[in-house]
Amino acid sequence: MNVITTPKETLHLKSKLRLLPRASPAPYRSQRVQLLPLNALSNSSLTSPARIVSLSQGGGSIDLWRRYASDKFSDMGLDPGAGSDKMFNETPTSIVETLKKANSILPHVVLASTVLALLYPPSFTWFTSRYFVPALGFLMFAVGINSNEKDFLEAFKRPKAILLGYVGQYLIKPLLGFIFGLAAVSLFQLPTPIGAGIMLVSCVSGAQLSNYATFLTDPALAPLSIVMTSLSTATAVLVTPMLSLLLIGKKLPVDVRGMVSSILQVVIAPIAAGLLLNKLFPKLSNAIRPFLPVLSVLDTACCVGAPLALNINSVMSPFGAAILLLVTMFHLSAFFSGYFLTGSVFRNAPDAKALQRTLSYETGMQSSLLALALATKFFQDPLVGIPPAISTVVMSLMGFTLVMIWSNGKEQSI
Repeated sequence: MNVITTPKETLHLKSKLRLLPRASPAPYRSQRVQLLPLNALSNSSLTSPARIVSLSQGGGSIDLWRRYASDKFSDMGLDPGAGSDKMFNETPTSIVETLKKANSILPHVVLASTVLALLYPPSFTWFTSRYFVPALGFLMFAVGINSNEKDFLEAFKRPKAILLGYVGQYLIKPLLGFIFGLAAVSLFQLPTPIGAGIMLVSCVSGAQLSNYATFLTDPALAPLSIVMTSLSTATAVLVTPMLSLLLIGKKLPVDVRGMVSSILQVVIAPIAAGLLLNKLFPKLSNAIRPFLPVLSVLDTACCVGAPLALNINSVMSPFGAAILLLVTMFHLSAFFSGYFLTGSVFRNAPDAKALQRTLSYETGMQSSLLALALATKFFQDPLVGIPPAISTVVMSLMGFTLVMIWSNGKEQSI
């Protein structure tokens, strides 16, 4: 008599055969073996490798089913179990990951752009002043698309630090700019537009490079740095024109309404567009985001090299060294002011040193590209744009020099 067995019964019998005693170490021979229940199988478990992997978490007889199914799939040239952890847990190195790391070479790019612009100006002279505004807008868009409301909420838990950063940006820094601007005209006998250019640099918001510098030195405080820079950037639409009128207005005419409109277009609109794109279209944002670092590096290289190349005659003129000295002293004073002011206010905080470094970056690094864009658009004399052009390079090199010094100091203290 022929006996007809169903697929389930066949697998049930095979599971019994697989449980026959085998040569195993003595301590395990007395263990009780649980047979695979007949009703443990289903059509979905027979056809879905994903189901096989999930069932294995139940242990016991289910693990036996996984072993049997794995053998059968191996006979077919497949192995759904082996290597599954590796497949899901390992992230292969790809061009996307390489693009994301492009910001790590930013200091080298800034230095290389400076040297290239001084040695061979035609390499950047094609990047004329009409490109400064869209270039800066792109950097602001990159800031917006990489921002997250959770980081901001966490950083807002430290209002005292945020307020101190704002004071450094729009009180201490403009005061220093006014002092060095007057020194340029009265002590160094430089043209009035040069002094106005130094003052204009001191009136703009914080630089996004300060966020990256903080991330390299104290990653935990990077969100706080972003909040401080974003706050100074958002309010620059009103504060920068007012400060410019107060400090420069008696020396050169200042178009306040024009500055407000320009900052809205160059700063506020791109950041808002990035935030909205990140919020409403996250998949599109994720697709764009890996390419932003390398594009931002190239953008920054042009924004650093072009001002020097376009103003090479003024930079290399007899008063070029005096401008370089004044701009360097201005930034150096701003870095030190932010550091020591924070030390006096947060001397008892557990992360006082990290806060000092963060506020130093925030006070010493300004959005010199914004000052350059405003100088080329709202001041007829091209000399106003020379201090912002030099400031772009000096601020970047000094900031990343401090990154190397403080990072090495932290490693030696561990």
